[in-house]
Amino acid sequence: MAGIKLHRRTVTTLALLLAIFYGTVRSAGAQNGPGTGAERSLPSDLSVAVVQQTIKNHPTPASLGPWGYTRGLTLYAIEKVYERTHNPQYLRYIEAWAQAHVNAQGEIDYSIDALDDIQPGMLMISLYRDTGDSRYKLAAEKLRKRFDTYPRTRDGGLWHGAVTEHTDQLWLDGTYMSLPFLVQYGELFGDRNAACKEAAKQLLIYASHLNDPKTGLLFHAYDESGTQPWAQPGTHHSSYFWGRSIGWYGMALIEVLEAMPKNNPNRPKLIALVNQLVNAFGRFQDSKTGLWYNVVDKPDQPGNWLESSASSMYTYIISKAVQRGYVPKKYEAVACKGYRGMLTQLNVHPDHDVSVTNICAGTVVGDLPYYLARPRNTDDLHGIGAFLLMNEQMRNASCVRRMRAH
Repeated sequence: MAGIKLHRRTVTTLALLLAIFYGTVRSAGAQNGPGTGAERSLPSDLSVAVVQQTIKNHPTPASLGPWGYTRGLTLYAIEKVYERTHNPQYLRYIEAWAQAHVNAQGEIDYSIDALDDIQPGMLMISLYRDTGDSRYKLAAEKLRKRFDTYPRTRDGGLWHGAVTEHTDQLWLDGTYMSLPFLVQYGELFGDRNAACKEAAKQLLIYASHLNDPKTGLLFHAYDESGTQPWAQPGTHHSSYFWGRSIGWYGMALIEVLEAMPKNNPNRPKLIALVNQLVNAFGRFQDSKTGLWYNVVDKPDQPGNWLESSASSMYTYIISKAVQRGYVPKKYEAVACKGYRGMLTQLNVHPDHDVSVTNICAGTVVGDLPYYLARPRNTDDLHGIGAFLLMNEQMRNASCVRRMRAH
């Protein structure tokens, strides 16, 4: 993808080094292709630039939206930026949304009837760490207790939805929606061993139904009843490797391993799954752009497209896996190439705030035409949260550190 030449006199030293190493980004107004407007240089702190644009897009709790996983993901990622920058504006923004949905007694203004509804619990954990406000601890306790009554498949897998059309089903998405919260809660409140045991059990159950050893990827979903139109005879899993769903599962693996004791008997099995995924990500990475396709294993399929949220997630997973020693260091080059690719998916505005493009809209389980036809959004919260987590991780990657040293 063609870049835009930099005006060197307008960039900071760090931005210039980033631009030289990674290429350039599009100007504002280029939604899904190379920019054609005024040239813009790369901001020195991309996380801050994306956060500022997000706040402009959603200035109030009401405009950000109700309790839900996309808001939870985005605000959790913004809190990671807050923890680095200590910008009080970010904490005020996060708390304004949280307090719009959680009262002083920790009661949440939403019925927790799907795994998606548990994901903002990660934000409750991090807010309690940052502020000490008891409402967040109380809310986290209520979410933790929901696991005790939540319905499961016969082999113990948590249903994607408890009272919706998603009963009897396991979706890869659900692992990230529930398990990082579970282990973070256990780590903070003295329930670590039980939480890690349950989280590992879930990850392994999901893999038993959705893993594809041939590609190293995982199918999107499994229907225990076998009645869904997408459920394959015999296996009952869906047929396609949708990018973001695999990213959800991979990030869940990483987060669970972060909290898991090194002597946990299931740890080697989870690390083996990380290795399998990272190897597959390396094989299916687009050699030209460094990105990944929305349907991961079909780069030549007409209508398939390079997608930002999954590309951010894969880059994050690979970098974290290298950092933790789960995979060989050679994969750092794959992460760096993925990061470089993601920089081509940015629009820089005249005020130097930044938008993220080519983000797949919210997606359920479907056939190939359905996945291919999903809308490509700009600043969709699925992609904002994923980009921020990736960018905060990659700030510490050796390839970026080498640039700063020069």
